[in-house]
Amino acid sequence: MPVLLIFGLGYSAQRIAGAAKLRGWAVIATRRTADADILAFDDESAVRSAIGNASHILSSVPPGEAGDPVLAHYGEAIATASAVWCGYLSSTGVYGDRAGAWVDEQSATGGGRRGARMAADAAWQALRRDMRVFRLPGIYGPGRSPLDRVLAGRANRIDRPGHVFSRIHVDDIASGVAASWDRGPPGVYNLADDCPASQNAVVETACGLLGQPLPPLVALDDAGLSPEAKAYYGECRRVANGRARRLLGWRPAYPDWRAGLRAIAARERR
Repeated sequence: MPVLLIFGLGYSAQRIAGAAKLRGWAVIATRRTADADILAFDDESAVRSAIGNASHILSSVPPGEAGDPVLAHYGEAIATASAVWCGYLSSTGVYGDRAGAWVDEQSATGGGRRGARMAADAAWQALRRDMRVFRLPGIYGPGRSPLDRVLAGRANRIDRPGHVFSRIHVDDIASGVAASWDRGPPGVYNLADDCPASQNAVVETACGLLGQPLPPLVALDDAGLSPEAKAYYGECRRVANGRARRLLGWRPAYPDWRAGLRAIAARERR
């Protein structure tokens, strides 16, 4: 039986774990603290044993100020493990600002606000010859979407003409990663939908689906955003997904974020 070891059982990784379980695979995961069927990240003996027994290894743990904790603690063990597949969930933030231009996996990285992520992305690529790195844009899905922000009164419309970025439904992340278990060479894959758009357009659609009034259009400096959220508006790019389509045979179930939001709204009305 294939065994998938996941470092960091977060929002996206939970969907990937579900895809593996549907195949009848065993899934082992780590978190900072142990839970039912979840290993504590610092339980080195148990984690190293899991690395040795896993057929597939995935890390969804983002880097911190001190670097990538999975690589720091277990990189050497992963590099020499007998697993047949290894993957890492990265970010399209490594491409930096492109003034709205399209990027693909051949585009240069760097120049953005995520130096730690860029370093981790490169380190995971270099760790093993069979490594798959999945670069993800803005992630949304049930319980974590613009619909939730509108209902919570946290949605913003920022007066930022021309600002655009890409998104991906969490279920399409899972299907993209799962597709790579069956086909496609190692390397970098962008998993994004087909319709980059402004945040304002997405918020306006969410408000329409919920029958809620639009939040006011405000200047960036007047929106009361956190430094991290404000920095997001300093980058603008469109993410191409052609490589995943060609080599993995992947097709997003929600190629348009409007369809994704409608599906979430319909599900939550049931």
